Amino acid sequence: MIVDLKHIGEMCSVVRTPDKGWRIGAAVSVRQLGANGDLARDYPGLIEAAQLIGSLQVQSRATLGGNLCNGAPSADAVPLMMSIEARVEIAGTRGRRMVNIESLPVAPGKVALTPDELLVAVLLPPRPARSAARYLRFTPRREMDIAIAGSGVAVRLGAAGEIAHARITLASVAPVPLRATKAEARLIGERPTAALLAEAARIAAGEAKPISDTRASADYRRELVAVLTRRALDACVAEAGVGGSKP
Repeated sequence: MIVDLKHIGEMCSVVRTPDKGWRIGAAVSVRQLGANGDLARDYPGLIEAAQLIGSLQVQSRATLGGNLCNGAPSADAVPLMMSIEARVEIAGTRGRRMVNIESLPVAPGKVALTPDELLVAVLLPPRPARSAARYLRFTPRREMDIAIAGSGVAVRLGAAGEIAHARITLASVAPVPLRATKAEARLIGERPTAALLAEAARIAAGEAKPISDTRASADYRRELVAVLTRRALDACVAEAGVGGSKP
């Protein structure tokens, strides 16, 4: 028997959760996400990242669930979902479980699902006040290409304008999307000056574990991480309420 997931109601809905977060069915297309105005106002960076997946035709079928379960280190929506601390709901023959997205990718093309399990929804937390999230990538072509490197950043500012919380997740520079935890720690509690953001971006580049292949050298990927992380941090700081320095 073949079951079309896009005809399972629970997997095709986008709803507010009681805590003011979001529950996005794993089969909701990218085009449907972009048409949801309330979701786009809460998480514009996630919509932008999802709209980097494939062509317009592909986006009519592509989903956040599929982008995640494909297990690609270059997946465009996954780094940002990790940085905003999204979770996934998984259903199987033994019941349901919730896991952090960060724990799902385990190797290129492989995720932590057993053969009898299905990812049914992506759960986004409520967007905190004075926060922002952005994903930037570099590709040889402007559209319909795989990221040579990418950086998904989420920042929350405190009452005094300091960086109260920060998460940085890198794409295409490790076997799975990679958290730059040392760069995150450097930002916490500090005022978001141009020098600080540049320093954190350099630290993130040092945490990357890229390979050299036909698409780019490892050194080039590290340099891209520094540039993309710097620009994503600046965009987040500006959106969160403090004017960022120019990229």
